[in-house]
Formats: sequence, structure tokens, C-alpha cells
Amino acid sequence: MRPTIRILLQTTIPSIADDWNIGRFSLLRDHLAGLKGENGETLCTVTARDREADAAGNDVVLSVLDQTDFDELWLFAVDAGDGLSVPDCQGITRFRQRGGGIFATRDHQDLGSSLCTLGGVGRAHFFHTKHTDPDESRHVRDDQDTKEILWPNYHSGSNGDYQRIAAVEPVHELLLNPKNASGVIEYFPAHPHEGGVGVPDGEEKARVIATGISQVTQRPFNLLVAFERAHDQHGNDLGRAIAESSFHHLADYNWDTSKGCPSFLVEPPGDQIEREPEKLDDVKTYVENLARWLAPSI
Repeated sequence: MRPTIRILLQTTIPSIADDWNIGRFSLLRDHLAGLKGENGETLCTVTARDREADAAGNDVVLSVLDQTDFDELWLFAVDAGDGLSVPDCQGITRFRQRGGGIFATRDHQDLGSSLCTLGGVGRAHFFHTKHTDPDESRHVRDDQDTKEILWPNYHSGSNGDYQRIAAVEPVHELLLNPKNASGVIEYFPAHPHEGGVGVPDGEEKARVIATGISQVTQRPFNLLVAFERAHDQHGNDLGRAIAESSFHHLADYNWDTSKGCPSFLVEPPGDQIEREPEKLDDVKTYVENLARWLAPSI
């Protein structure tokens, strides 16, 4: 029997009520906690927390993450650029060096740009003023409705609606869903201004595995970058990792708009998920695939 997968869900902000605190990912937490293994055993043990800094300004868990018994870090970068300290990044880096799996996601423009201070998977995230997309043709506004939000801000659809995603060939195991006739995951929750991700220069063990398409410009954009296990120059066996374009794919509001959102999110929601809830199975299957895939090899 495989040991229970120990997952840490963590944001990069303190517990602020009117923000994207960890409580706004409760449906994800509950789904992970309810997953069962092949013999009916609990698949995952889930800890969900917001950033909690010590007297030196370091997160009390992330800065020593490699010393914990967690197998995976699901990091929701929802800060304005100051969500990770240097010791936090060092703790996360050591965690991956010991085989821990990392899922790192953010959103539009510079939201979550503390990921720039994190090597490896952090380098797969492109922002507006930090670590910009090397393709300068993408330094343009995509979402035209929310004028105060600048690029990257890919408009995949309204909150509360679905977006069609495309699995990049060869189809990655994370995107398999045998319950669909196509055999692959077809839908993710949409969001009107997603961030940018891509394969970092010189990274041989990473590739784009899924893309979306702008509902404004019809331009494709990257949704997921997968990092396979690899050996670094110091002989460490690095864990797997995912860089994802928007945390909204997994937020409560984007699975069920009745759960509400922070007051600063003003775009009117769609109702496709309410009308066709069965399509949420795709993102829930992705979540289960991700939990299994990120787990350290045994």
C-alpha cells in the first residue's frame, strides 16, 4: 500500500479576509482530502494555511519546508511581489532537491511575482515588470475590459464559465481523463485575465503540456508547464513541478460562483458551470492526476 500523500496548500499572503486567502480554495482542499486510493484508503492528507511570518519576516513553514514531512507544496502566489523571503525560497528549493513536488500558480500582470525570487519552477512564470516573457510580441494587453490590469492578462472567458484547453502532443499523463470519449481533459474553469508561463531558457526537463486560447484575440497562450524529475549539478534528485497560468482554475469562485470572491473582483460572472456542472469533472480529474504525479518516487 502506498503511503498517504502529504500535501501543503499555501498562499503567499497572511489571512486577509477580503483577499485570496487559503479559505477561498476550500473546495480544492475538500476534493483532495476526499480522494481514495486503489483499495479505498485515503489518498491525501491535506494541510491548508496562509503565510505566517516569524520575527525575521520568514514563513514559519516554507523557510524550513525541507525539514517537514510534506511530500508536495501547492503554492498559490497571490501577493503583490513580497510574498516570499529569501529563506522561504531556500527552504522550497531544498524541498525540491530532496524530491518534493511543487505546484506553483499565480495570476495576471505582477500578481504573485514573488515567484520570481524562486528558482526552477519560479523561472517559468512571466510577469509585467519582472522576468518578462522573452517573446516581446506578447507584451500587449489581451483582456480589454478591465483597463487597470496590464499584460500578461489572457482572457480565457468569464469567471463561472469554462475554457476549452488543448493538450500538447504527446499528451501528458496529467491530462488524461478516461471518462471522456477523447480520453483527455477538455475543459478548465475560465478567467478573464490569466498570467503567462513558459519553459525557462536552458531547462531541458520542462515542456508546455496544455494551452488555452484568448476569447478576445484568438491567440493561444500557455496554461501549464511540466517539469519532470531531474538531476541537478549538485547530484540532487529534483522533484516534479508544475507552473500554471492562473490560480483561478482551482479557486472556489471558479468552481462555484455562489462561494463569492473578494470585493475587488468586479467582472460579472458567467453561468456555464452552474448550467453544466458535470464538466467540472475535468479539472477535478486533473487535480487527482496532479496529486499522484507530484508525489515523490518511492
